[in-house]
Amino acid sequence: MGISLDFNILLAYAFGLLLLYVVGWLLVMPIKFILRLLYNGIIGGLMLWVLNLVGGFFNLQVAINPVTALIAGFLGIPGVLLILVLQHIL
Repeated sequence: MGISLDFNILLAYAFGLLLLYVVGWLLVMPIKFILRLLYNGIIGGLMLWVLNLVGGFFNLQVAINPVTALIAGFLGIPGVLLILVLQHIL
């Protein structure tokens, strides 16, 4: 009454686990990317809100929209300066 596994069955289980891992990884990666975009957009929007709050005394205002919020979120303070320079040029 011994338990014997064929090599083909063991290989099929290993392939199934690998396939399950790959499918799970492919489903998780877009969610991480979307959450990172959302996080950076919120941080950028807050930075622009603070700029508009303080910049009101110096007549500096930047429109807060998804594009400017993402630029400020991804690039940080240099992104905010870039938006100010582009607004001044254009």
